Amino acid sequence: MPFQPVQMEKLSQGVVRQIELLILRGLLRPGERLPAERELAERFGVSRPSLREAIAELQGRELLVTKAGAGIFVADMLGSAFSDALIQLFASHEEAVFDYVSFRRDLEGMAAERAARFGSDTDLMVIDTVFRKMEAAHSKRNPSDEAALDAEFHLAIIEASHNIVMLHMMRAMFDLLRAGVFYNRQQMFKQRTTRDQLLQQHRAINDAIQARDPLEARHAAEAHMNYVESSLSDLRKAQRNEEIARMRYQHELARD
Repeated sequence: MPFQPVQMEKLSQGVVRQIELLILRGLLRPGERLPAERELAERFGVSRPSLREAIAELQGRELLVTKAGAGIFVADMLGSAFSDALIQLFASHEEAVFDYVSFRRDLEGMAAERAARFGSDTDLMVIDTVFRKMEAAHSKRNPSDEAALDAEFHLAIIEASHNIVMLHMMRAMFDLLRAGVFYNRQQMFKQRTTRDQLLQQHRAINDAIQARDPLEARHAAEAHMNYVESSLSDLRKAQRNEEIARMRYQHELARD
């Protein structure tokens, strides 16, 4: 008979399993610092030796890292999602930008639909709270806060979709976006008209999710990414036109 003796789980393994799930579900984020050893042991209700055994196992599996004098942190596993060579290619070829936008359009449409369908009431409150912060930041002349909240808003929707694979994939993609690998988001927010339109699009996404209308949420998310694609195309055309105009101007000056 295929039965095995019942064994009590070691306390350290219980700690390992909890931390694993917190990382997997995105509640513990890459680079996030864990509480001090004494506090963490109290929260888990285990002895410090049991805690140390669990931490050692997680460090051995490269889920946690220790920084001298700073503490224990969640490892930045997303940083290895793309090789440095591939990131360089992304940054230097225009077609990667539009492939990125296309990829986001497909996934974010799905995420918005899932958030409206499967998100808990608390998930929806988080999305709405981030959007209200965007509204408040919209009145500022400097667009940096609003641009940063734009990423938070989309990630809140992805978290509310409750798809673990999508969550970690999109966090990696947004890390590259924040680093300016695909395009400079703040550049898009420089024009007041563009900022107004982007806010309206985010409002439409939020309204649909709050109303728990999955199809309208998907439509609003896809329409937003279509606008981003169009705006980026126009921006690049304007940059090319300006380069040509400067060449003409320099040539005209040389003729005097």
